[in-house]
Amino acid sequence: METAGNAYFNPSFLAQFIHPLLMLGLFAYLIYAAYLGFQVRRTRNAEGEAKKELIQGKYASRHYQSGAIILAVMVTGAFGGIVSTYLGAGEIPAIAHLFVGLGMTALVSISAALVPLMQRGKTWARQIHIALNITLLLLFTWQTFTGLEIVQELLAQDRAN
Repeated sequence: METAGNAYFNPSFLAQFIHPLLMLGLFAYLIYAAYLGFQVRRTRNAEGEAKKELIQGKYASRHYQSGAIILAVMVTGAFGGIVSTYLGAGEIPAIAHLFVGLGMTALVSISAALVPLMQRGKTWARQIHIALNITLLLLFTWQTFTGLEIVQELLAQDRAN
């Protein structure tokens, strides 16, 4: 079996799939972080024994740590996706996937910037944080479909070559 001419063994071809795989993993992790955030809210609103039991889950610190990881991966992934596109195509196409991805990166940054205000008990900051992250999950769902279309285009181009 000859692999020299096979693009599936070509490192630059394979590198184009790092961004989509990273983003799919991040999407799953975002759902986990949302679950943790929901548990933080349950803990805050609980009373008595239920509150004691929820506190043992350490949801607040786990949610906070998850947020830091999400911020780092989102910014790095957005940058990597743009660089990968440029290296693979020689241009950055002005398509909705790019602009929505950059907007999502801004949403993650704003959401993280609200954390110090939330820690000081600002309810409005918590409400905005939740709204931003729900919006982020909805946009991420849409990005998954447009991203899969882009991956299909890459595979089709490779088959044509």
